[in-house]
Amino acid sequence: ANFKKVTYKELGKYEVEDQIDAAKTIAKYNYVDASRIGIWGWSYGGFMTTSLMTKHNETFKVGVAGGPVMDWKYYEIMYGERYMDMPQENQEGYDKTSLLNKANDLKGRLLIIHGAQDPVVVQQHSMNFVEACIKAGKQVDYFLYPNHEHNVGGKDRIHMYAKIADYFNIHLKNTK
Repeated sequence: ANFKKVTYKELGKYEVEDQIDAAKTIAKYNYVDASRIGIWGWSYGGFMTTSLMTKHNETFKVGVAGGPVMDWKYYEIMYGERYMDMPQENQEGYDKTSLLNKANDLKGRLLIIHGAQDPVVVQQHSMNFVEACIKAGKQVDYFLYPNHEHNVGGKDRIHMYAKIADYFNIHLKNTK
């Protein structure tokens, strides 16, 4: 209940601050290279990852966003309106939390992964963000799992985790 109260009508605001604080705390350890911190998440975690790579992009250099919510107006009403209210009642909140108008602020490397058959976070989310990145002249990487819904399972899940690990290895190991 406290989560709902804190985030009501502005999903991603306080949660993003928590992630940044956690990264700054981790960066204080002498064995951590603060210039090479990555983040990844799925669904709401994909929303958080993309938020961090666009709105608060000085902390994380590489992100992987799976099945990401990019604009709450495209998400299922039961969850979206529970936390955001109806778009007519909270247009400012929907505008603030939409990532479609943040593509121009993308920094670092971002890989978006989506299931082509996803009925929960429909592919329109990531397609619209990719289109916004193209219009903004920003590079973004995209990978689609053709036969999966919201979660990638089975043997393809092994493939997906290898892809995520490779992405971090390629883009974090070779940065300085």
